[in-house]
Amino acid sequence: MRLVLQLVARLLVVVALCLGAATIWATIDAYRSVDRATAASAERVSQALEALYWRELLLRSNRTREHLMPVSDWRTIETMKLISPGICVRFEPVGAFENPLCGQSKGIGQPPPLWFAAAVQKLFGTHAAVARSISTRNVTAGTVSAIADPDAAISLAWQHIVDNIHVALLMALAIAFFASLAIAHTLAPAQQIVAALQRMAHGQYRTSLPRFRSMELAMIGQAVGDLGERLAQATEERAVLTRRLLEIRNDERRALARELHDEFGQNLSAILAFASIIEATGAREQAKSNVASDVRSDVAQDARMISQATHRIMACLRDTLNRLRHPPAEELGLEACLVSLVDSWRSQNATQPMIQLDLQGDLADVRGTVAATAYRVAQECLTNSLRHSAAREIVLRIERRTGTENALLIRVEDDGGGDAAKVAQSTGFGLTGIRERVTALGGSLSIARARRGVSVAATIPLAA
Repeated sequence: MRLVLQLVARLLVVVALCLGAATIWATIDAYRSVDRATAASAERVSQALEALYWRELLLRSNRTREHLMPVSDWRTIETMKLISPGICVRFEPVGAFENPLCGQSKGIGQPPPLWFAAAVQKLFGTHAAVARSISTRNVTAGTVSAIADPDAAISLAWQHIVDNIHVALLMALAIAFFASLAIAHTLAPAQQIVAALQRMAHGQYRTSLPRFRSMELAMIGQAVGDLGERLAQATEERAVLTRRLLEIRNDERRALARELHDEFGQNLSAILAFASIIEATGAREQAKSNVASDVRSDVAQDARMISQATHRIMACLRDTLNRLRHPPAEELGLEACLVSLVDSWRSQNATQPMIQLDLQGDLADVRGTVAATAYRVAQECLTNSLRHSAAREIVLRIERRTGTENALLIRVEDDGGGDAAKVAQSTGFGLTGIRERVTALGGSLSIARARRGVSVAATIPLAA
């Protein structure tokens, strides 16, 4: 899952938790608001009745204090204005057949759900009544008692919660939206960092990144740049060491070829000469003698067998010397050497497999180390296909790619039905050697499954 989506998902979870906390807070605040409205209504009505009480006391001083407050005087529209919606106020002592005076509760909100009313009733219980004395100096003046109507209180609480939740929900959505945009904008440079790492994975180690505003991303970008620089230096040093090792190996191969030619070649020639002399001497002596000698016949036959074995060894030695000596591709050119290589294999395998040589592009100026490496790759791949598979057809394709690639592609494909995975994991000296050669020149070697066999492809930069 992408990091941006993870952060946005976590942000939404945080917003949901905050919205839930806001809902709980709005519920508690709605319950307390009804209590505050009840206390405020009682306070306002008591202050109004206190003024009415002292007025009656001054104007009608001949009446007893217990009857100074006429019921009809305080139940007025002005008093109704002092009572909050859903709150009922009663004057005590209560007169005969006197009902509480309640504020307007119709149209204060939509009826709440049953579950909400049951939950509020269970969690918070009923609202307590609030009593206020009309006069603090005269307790006989009476008392104002205010209490919330249960149904109206639930409706008021629900309306209060709905109003607050609407505002909180809009704020949560706005925060989530703008925070998501901010997160996406902040993490946008991560795509550039990933692209740089992908380029490094394909060999482009020196990758420049812009300087990011975020300190953390800037540190990551700097670390990626330093890593690419170190990888590039390590690759260059490894290429130099590999070239040096290849030069040493070529020198050793040439020295070994000379030793084999000088020592084994001369000794084999001597053995062949001795065997020929023995065979000729035996034939002459057998011709002079009238009676055939079985012993002399056996000696001549053994000499011929020694000669035949010596010829086979010398042929194998010549093939080994050809492989050990440095290929003439550096001096003669790649195209001519490849044609000669294919012709030599065709002459040795007259029946099958059929070897096709496909040359694409101008190879006339491909010389030097690149030509030698390409020749070695073609030689090794052809040898493996001919010796280790039952291929009927082998295609050797050499393609020169111009433009931005500017590389030489060598591909050998057979229909021998080999296992590409096992070939790729092989630790033989042949594949290891050509892989080292190609890598030393900054190229790449890949082994893949072909339609009916194995395909080996090497890419060598011409600028190497």
